[in-house]
Amino acid sequence: MKYNQLGKTGVLVSELCLGTMTFGGKGYWKSIGELPQDEVNKLTKTAIDSGINFIDTANAYSEGLSESMLGNALGSLGISSQQVVIATKLRLRMGSGANQVGLSRLHIADSVDDSLKRLNLSHIDLLYIHSVDPITPLEETMRGLEDVVRSGKVRYLGISNHPAWMVAKANGIAEKMGWTKFVAMQNYYSIASRDVERELVPLALSEGLAIMPWSPLAGGFLSGKFTRNNEVAGDSRRDTFDFPPVNKEKAYDIIDVLLQVGSAHKVSAAQVALAYILKKPAVTSIIIGAKKQEQMLDNIAATKLELTPDETQQLDSISALTPEYPGWMLERQAQGRLPKE
Repeated sequence: MKYNQLGKTGVLVSELCLGTMTFGGKGYWKSIGELPQDEVNKLTKTAIDSGINFIDTANAYSEGLSESMLGNALGSLGISSQQVVIATKLRLRMGSGANQVGLSRLHIADSVDDSLKRLNLSHIDLLYIHSVDPITPLEETMRGLEDVVRSGKVRYLGISNHPAWMVAKANGIAEKMGWTKFVAMQNYYSIASRDVERELVPLALSEGLAIMPWSPLAGGFLSGKFTRNNEVAGDSRRDTFDFPPVNKEKAYDIIDVLLQVGSAHKVSAAQVALAYILKKPAVTSIIIGAKKQEQMLDNIAATKLELTPDETQQLDSISALTPEYPGWMLERQAQGRLPKE
């Protein structure tokens, strides 16, 4: 297991991050996973024993139950908070009240206090804002985040599911005011959906932000269980919860190559998909979730898989993005200005 720098900080996180969306299974989240506490403890122990020191959750997962179960697992296993880096998120609705949602200064303060109680921790290592709040000004959100950092309840800040211009604007506000800036971005990134490479990856490389891909297997679609001849796996969340969106015709072409490369290495298609994203620029730690021990161990084994240059080129070609403006114009007009290799 390799350890990478968390953005421009001195914190090191494992190249794989344990995702906890399968913990609990309460309410809306039931279709994703319903792991009971004993299975949560086993998965957490497997991750820690394999060298993973980075765990990701969110207050909304299973309506808070995921955070509570993670906190219980860490306590039961005797894992010190100094051994791991714990990330959680806020923004989604956490109650029926008009202000129990969003990125207001009020809701940020309430959410952090509630998360700390559920996790049974004195502080949150990395706090993400989970998605865009269309009515709260970025200035208010950044001030609310600065409040919880200065209080000692949060150490570092991250941002998830935001467009690149908004990330840049938010960090610009923080820099102007002398507040804490975002050091990490959590984005959907898989070989079946490389959209982040248009704007978010260039931003990350320019500003030294860490990218933490979520759903690197496209919600299980890249596991190898789904092919053109087998559109229903029977034991995948994709069978009942078809998310995140995928261009399935293109994804089936990608899966054919994943299976071919996997066969050459005697590994699963999932391992190939993970190994491919692990090597992408700005990627710091890939979030992996699991419902079974064997699934977790198979994912962890991806860190040992070395793809050949030819295999990487095949995967690059089959998953290539369709050129969009202004990207194709920038590339065209850069001719003659870039140094020759």
